[in-house]
Amino acid sequence: MDTAVVIGLSAVVVAIRDDDAVVLTVRPRAGLRGLPFGPFDPEGHRTFELALRAFVTEQTRFDLGYVEQLYTFGDKGRDAPIADMGDGPRTARVLSVGYLALTPAAVDTQAPDTEWSAWSRFFPWEDWRAGRPAALGALEPALQSWAAAAQGAEAARRASSIRLLFALDGAAWNEERVLERYELLYEAGLAPEAARDRGEGAPAYAAGLGAALGEPMISDHRRILATALSRLRGKLKYRPVAFELMTEAFTLSALQRAVEAIAGVPLHKQNFRRALERAGLVEGLGRLDSETGGRPAELFRFRRELLGARPVLGLALPQLRD
Repeated sequence: MDTAVVIGLSAVVVAIRDDDAVVLTVRPRAGLRGLPFGPFDPEGHRTFELALRAFVTEQTRFDLGYVEQLYTFGDKGRDAPIADMGDGPRTARVLSVGYLALTPAAVDTQAPDTEWSAWSRFFPWEDWRAGRPAALGALEPALQSWAAAAQGAEAARRASSIRLLFALDGAAWNEERVLERYELLYEAGLAPEAARDRGEGAPAYAAGLGAALGEPMISDHRRILATALSRLRGKLKYRPVAFELMTEAFTLSALQRAVEAIAGVPLHKQNFRRALERAGLVEGLGRLDSETGGRPAELFRFRRELLGARPVLGLALPQLRD
């Protein structure tokens, strides 16, 4: 059987809604959700990005703003049947180019089978804003069982990876290692996608974990999503990308909550505001927001003109944590 190569385009569209980081998802077939995606047509599409923007608008009725290329994904398991070309059925090896898109408003698109889904729905162990997540407590025994099933150096490697990635036994939590955590869960057979891709049942130590494993997605879309979250959490520290998620006028509290929603960790209020002041990233607008539900707060804007004038850094999150 011949195998063709198809280039697919996938979009991770991120926004903040009700102080949560949300991603735009579609349900292309019954059951699992996925990211907006579609094939690249080298004859009909001038560039990858223009094709991606067209797919997202067509599928979700949402127009993209800030977009950057994320990564190219080519793992086996993405294969799909394509039309008979006259010489028998063929299979396509799908290479997917992922994009990260940020938007200041999670606007309901009214498109069928499209919704904004909280990131914690797919990665419940990644949200530390209210303390150590309960999902980690459920995952730890299963991961330890997986490590104990190996011997010698392999058992030691598994145990060390679990400790460092999931902050066990006094190890520090590194919020940027989202992809590595997901891939370790996949390797251990705990990610539901692993059993599906391998054509075998889930391991016994995965029984009863339920929602702690997170919601699976079609193909390798959850891996693409984990890559995007890793990238975005890292960029918070060296680029002012958080402002792409804000409206033109915002309060400092709203900005802090947005950063916390992406980073998944609580930040110290005064340290956060001092860091903004030192960097000169924001400017007061001289008016108040009366819709906060409490004491009116001053509105600010991002000094976007700085982007062309000098290097503009992000926020040193480790120094800003509670």
